[in-house]
Amino acid sequence: MPEKQNIEYKSIWKDDFLKWICGFANANGGTIFIGKDDDGNIVGVDEAKRLLEEIPNKVRDVLGILVDVNLHSTKQGDYLEIVVEPYPNGISYKGQYHYRSGSTKQELKGVALEKFLLQKKGKRWDSVPIPKVSVNDLKQETFEFFKKRGIRSKRLDENNLTDNNEHLLENLKLIEDGYLKRAAILLFHPDPEKFVTGAYIKIGYFENQADLIFQDEIHGNLFEQIEKTLDLLFTKYIKAIISYENGINRIETYEYPREAVREALLNAIAHKDYSGLTPIQIRVYKDRIMIWNEGHLPEDWTLNNLLKEHSSRPFNPDIANAFFRSGYIESWGRGISKMTELCVAEGLPKPTYLVEGSDFWVVFRKDIYYAEHLKTLGLNDRQVKAVLFVKEKGKITNSDYQTLNDISKRTATTELTELVEKFKILAKTGTSGSSISYTIVGQ
Repeated sequence: MPEKQNIEYKSIWKDDFLKWICGFANANGGTIFIGKDDDGNIVGVDEAKRLLEEIPNKVRDVLGILVDVNLHSTKQGDYLEIVVEPYPNGISYKGQYHYRSGSTKQELKGVALEKFLLQKKGKRWDSVPIPKVSVNDLKQETFEFFKKRGIRSKRLDENNLTDNNEHLLENLKLIEDGYLKRAAILLFHPDPEKFVTGAYIKIGYFENQADLIFQDEIHGNLFEQIEKTLDLLFTKYIKAIISYENGINRIETYEYPREAVREALLNAIAHKDYSGLTPIQIRVYKDRIMIWNEGHLPEDWTLNNLLKEHSSRPFNPDIANAFFRSGYIESWGRGISKMTELCVAEGLPKPTYLVEGSDFWVVFRKDIYYAEHLKTLGLNDRQVKAVLFVKEKGKITNSDYQTLNDISKRTATTELTELVEKFKILAKTGTSGSSISYTIVGQ
C-alpha cells in the first residue's frame, strides 16, 4: 500500500520523525509505521521493544501529546505502528508547526501559519481584531446605505435606523473586546487598503489572452466595490440590446444576466482569501466574462461538492453575515444554482468553474460556440475549428473548410452536412457551387 494522506512508512526510527507526528496531529491524524519501506513492505526494525517505550515518552516530552505505539512481530521482522490522533489545538515541534498535506509534510510559516492557528482557535481571518482603528474612522454614508438595504430586504428592523454605528457593529458581531474586526474595516472603512493590501477589484477588456484594450480599478469599502463594479460592468464593458415596448418604453437586454454576474461578484468578494493580498480580477472578452478571486474550497471538498446541493460554508463568515443582513446574499449556499438558473433561463450556457490551488474562476459565456462545449456535443476537432472560424468570420465555404483542415472536398462536404443536419449548428445558404456558404444558426 503506498503512502497517502494518513499513512507514512519509515524503515528506521529517527528523533527527527517527531516532525511527522506533529504534522499528523495538526492535520487529520494518521499512522506512522517504523520498519517498513516506502512501498509498505516489512523490513524490520532493530530494538523494537526499546523503541516501544522510548517513542511515547519523547512524543510527550517534545510535543506535549500522547500517541499509541503498537509492536507487531512477523516472520519478516518486527515493526512499530504509531497511531496519531488529530488535536483541536496547534501542536508545535520546538516552536515549529508542521502539517500533513497529501503524502508530504510541510512546515507552516507566515500567512499559512497564521490561518492555521486561527482555524485551531475557531476563528477566521476576517474575525481578527485590529487595534488603533475606531468606529469614528468608518464611513457614515456606508452605514446609512447598509441600514436602508437591510430594512428594504427585511433583514433588519425599522428600529435599526436609529441605532448608532457602534451598536450596529456589535449586533453584527464585528467588535471584539473593544476592537474592530478586519471584516468591519473591509465593509465600512473609506480606505480599507490602508490595512489590507489588494482589497480592491480590477476589470480589463481583452481582445485575446494577451492583448489588454482598456482597464479600470475599483477601490473603497466592499459595499462601494459591489455597486461601482456592477455599474461599470453594465455601462462600459457589457453591451445592452435596446428595444422598445409598444414603441415607447425603452427596454435594455444585456448579453449576460445582471443578477447572475452580481451573484458571482458577491461570491468572489465574500469568499476571497484576503490574506493573499491580491485584488479580484474580472477579464471581459467579446464572448465571455471571467471572474477570479484567490480562495479555497472547504477542506475535503472538490468542485463536485460545490456544483451539487450543499450547505453554506463562507470563507469569511463575518463578511458573509453582513452581506446577508444587507440583503445582498442568501445564507443557504444557493449561489451556484442561482447563477445556473439565471443563465439557462436566458438561453445561455451554464457558468463553468475552475479551481486550481488558490485560483478560483467563474466563467460566463455568451453562447455555446466554444471548443470545450462543442466537443461535448460530439463534434470532431475539424468541425470545432470550423464553427469557431464561422463565429469569427461570419461564414465558411466548402473551400474554406478544406483549407482550414487540409482535407478533401468530399470529407469537407460530409462534415459540413453533419453540422447542418445532425448538430443543427450551421445553416446552409446559396444553391450551388461557390455560392454556397454556412453561417451559425440564427445569425
